[in-house]
Amino acid sequence: MPLLAANQVVLVDARSGPEARQQYQQLHLAGARHVDLDQDLAAKVVDAANGGRHPLPPIEQFAKLLGSLGIQPNTHVVVYDDKNGANAAARFWWMLRAAGHTQVQVLDGGLPAALSAGLPTASGLEAAGSSAPYPTSGWQWPTATAADVQQATQTGQGLVIDVREARRFRGEIEPIDLVAGHIPGAVNVPFTDNLDAEGNFLSPQALKEKYSTLIDQYPAGVIVHCGSGVTACHTLLAIDYAGLEVPKLYVGSWSEWSRNEHPIATGD
Repeated sequence: MPLLAANQVVLVDARSGPEARQQYQQLHLAGARHVDLDQDLAAKVVDAANGGRHPLPPIEQFAKLLGSLGIQPNTHVVVYDDKNGANAAARFWWMLRAAGHTQVQVLDGGLPAALSAGLPTASGLEAAGSSAPYPTSGWQWPTATAADVQQATQTGQGLVIDVREARRFRGEIEPIDLVAGHIPGAVNVPFTDNLDAEGNFLSPQALKEKYSTLIDQYPAGVIVHCGSGVTACHTLLAIDYAGLEVPKLYVGSWSEWSRNEHPIATGD
């Protein structure tokens, strides 16, 4: 990443979970501002059967959040979490890109890699200062509905990628949602396969070889999903990093699909 003036860079800590805010206040990369997955990067869930566990917030709400973080069109954003970018960091990246912001990167290796590299840390809260809402006209990247997913799998003209771990895909376990299994016709490509043994992203060339063999077979469209539209963004990030066209995100994902009267499959 080229060197930029300090006031052009915003560092964002996107760790999630019930203790994320406390952990952030105890220790974070110096200058990082915190965003919360449930409070900032998702709308309030009324019924997970309608939109899943992490539906997108209204674009106006997200624009206000970006303004409060000091993010404007000329800002370079670097975001990290503590799960190799696979959780809210990738979701924040996708939301920024979908809002029309191009200058955003996810820190490879996340917080553990930064700490190992000796990057400076701080505690407490970082004063971001407020600015006008980010200028955007709406979500600009494509998303898919349950109907889109059903059409893709039933016609065979589209590809649906499920990035959850293999045991969840096969229906052997389901630690979060109500029903185990997967969408019939979906293929399982766990998001963890985007990483090497050290938890860093594979090279762009390796990722291109991995995904182009799948994507090129389905010119009509590819849809990516996970449990609730969060870790799916990790695979969308990997595909973008590979220089390929970013597929549609099924935001509702398994948390929506499994709470409706849709067909469910188990096994491979």
